[in-house]
Amino acid sequence: MRYKYDVAIIGGLGHIGLPLGILFADKLKNVLLLDNNLKDKDKVMKGQMPFIEYGAESLLKKALKRNLIHITSLPEEIKNAKNIIFCIGTPIDEYLNPKTNQFLDVISEYSKFINKDQLIIIRSSVFPGICKQVNKLLGPDINLSFCPERIVQGYAIKELSKLPQIVSGFSEEAISLAGKLFQEVSKSIIYTSVTKAELAKLYSNTWRYIQFAATNQFYMISNDMGENYEDIRDLMMENYPRMSGFPSAGFAAGPCLLKDTMQLSNLSRNANFLAQAAMNINERMPEYLIQLIKKKHFLEKAKVGILGMAFKANIDDIRDSLSFKLKKLLSFEGAEVKCSDEFVNDPKYISKEELIDYSEIIIIGAPHDIYQNIEIPTDKILYDIWSLDKLKK
Repeated sequence: MRYKYDVAIIGGLGHIGLPLGILFADKLKNVLLLDNNLKDKDKVMKGQMPFIEYGAESLLKKALKRNLIHITSLPEEIKNAKNIIFCIGTPIDEYLNPKTNQFLDVISEYSKFINKDQLIIIRSSVFPGICKQVNKLLGPDINLSFCPERIVQGYAIKELSKLPQIVSGFSEEAISLAGKLFQEVSKSIIYTSVTKAELAKLYSNTWRYIQFAATNQFYMISNDMGENYEDIRDLMMENYPRMSGFPSAGFAAGPCLLKDTMQLSNLSRNANFLAQAAMNINERMPEYLIQLIKKKHFLEKAKVGILGMAFKANIDDIRDSLSFKLKKLLSFEGAEVKCSDEFVNDPKYISKEELIDYSEIIIIGAPHDIYQNIEIPTDKILYDIWSLDKLKK
């Protein structure tokens, strides 16, 4: 059977699906981006990225000129695609348990348009065992593969071609077809079993989250003892390779790290005490920062400015950003809070210059590179848990 599209990506306008689709189109694949939310469709079809993804826009414009990018919200359109990639996540509920039924419901919705000649790939992190349930739902005749994404937010275009791609599946044919497809955009392929691939994805994000928790705990201990943590961290790392890559303190947030850590915790029936401790430490950072400030300053009626509302440096994604938790807690203390961000487009935010002029107390919420070079007047009080002054040196 001859298909209209080489690749259909469900969740195709999101942070995972859109960069992947652009890279496939750059390899001359005819790509269908399928998404329930088409608010960014017109923007993308004009060659404009709806979010920060470094290096993507020029490739997008080239793909559009070649008529290789198509966008729809119609599920039945996947009938016309040879390869179908699901870039949908597994959210967690208010009790921090994975909403596995929600993931399976989406698969079920599309299953009626899938046939045995197509390759089905699950791309997002999932609760271990879900792929096996999807395989049961679709049936043994369907070629199903699990190929988790491994990119850092905002740098998918740069990383996809440099990082090895993990490929697993429920049949030799599914594994072979998925490997050949990802060879188009990946540096190398690592073949493994589905369960190992599911766990490797969750372990990777949980390990990063735990590392952030460790350094944040050290930050708290150091401050409680009246010591500068970054000075101690420098001592630990100087000419000592075993500590290379140890992160600085800061807000550990975003749509993946906490969610995947909690999925892993749920897998062990909440007996994963390390994961629980990491969450307690990282989620406490905004509150701890306020406690530090209150030791020296009254917050009631204080004019406080937060520089950076994104969940990490140099991107515009605010999902699960702890800067918002910080803002909420500051307001609860009676502070008058204003926000600024170089990348997030929000009419309520003011420029960094206005924020510095307005504020008595300034807090770095996200360590955007541009904040390394700003001058803070001596009559202002700066709280910088990220230690941008070290990066500036």
